[in-house]
Amino acid sequence: MITENQKIALPFKNDISLYIKREDAIHSFVSGNKFRKLKYNLADVEVKDYDSLVTFGGAFSNHIAAVAFACKEKNINCVGVIRGEELPSKIHENPTLQFAQKNGMKFEFVTREQYREKDTEAFKHYLQSKYGDCLILPEGGTNALAVKGCEEILQVEEKQFDYICCAVGTGGTIAGLINSVAEHQKVIGFPALKGDFLQDEIRKFAKNKNWELMTHYHFGGYGKVTNEFIGFINQFFKQTKIPLDPIYTGKMVFGVLDLIEKDYFPPHSKILMIHTGGLQGVQGMNQLLEKRKMTKIAFDE
Repeated sequence: MITENQKIALPFKNDISLYIKREDAIHSFVSGNKFRKLKYNLADVEVKDYDSLVTFGGAFSNHIAAVAFACKEKNINCVGVIRGEELPSKIHENPTLQFAQKNGMKFEFVTREQYREKDTEAFKHYLQSKYGDCLILPEGGTNALAVKGCEEILQVEEKQFDYICCAVGTGGTIAGLINSVAEHQKVIGFPALKGDFLQDEIRKFAKNKNWELMTHYHFGGYGKVTNEFIGFINQFFKQTKIPLDPIYTGKMVFGVLDLIEKDYFPPHSKILMIHTGGLQGVQGMNQLLEKRKMTKIAFDE
């Protein structure tokens, strides 16, 4: 699966060349890193003949939506363990959960306290006792098979780039990139969450040391945005016709452009940003922005 590298035709200082790999265009509903992460996990379900796939996510999870559609295509039973016991009565208000349910996903709604226990053996035993012989896929889909899929994002022709930049959620995508880049390349990650815990998560799967995290572009934490940031997404689309999601890729692109302005990259650097998809979440984000009387995301021509 080879995707297009689109040049960002904006004026950059120091003769910087900037491109974005349009992984968001892989699939209409299972796009970007979700396609990569699910590729080998779904094959594993089929080979081992599991009864179902069980995974985890929040109310607007890209992962939940992608798993639901991918499992429908493969005729695999799937269950989403969803954080928020108040959500069953609000599915009609939630485009992500509506989409997942429409595509056959069953839901297990749990409290936030229960959700924090999702990685314990006791919780896994509970899921297996209820849903049979199932593949339990972590939140965000990151495991060894997911990293294997993400190692396929970069192709030989992309060795021309000096820097590979991507958003970071659970660490699987950046780990795959770290494992597959050439020796002269550096991977830069832009976490969507606060905190330094991601360093350890990435090291579980990453073999090399040619990477760095930029931790100052989360805009307050996971799912948090500002009017300035939404304005940036809208302006970037007007300039490039490239839609960005507000949780992951948008923050990464904002960070890269800011680092260019701050002379982080040496003159004549060639930079490739990875668009990891996530655009299904824009509708849900706009619902929240409207309630807060904030600027909404608009991808109008």
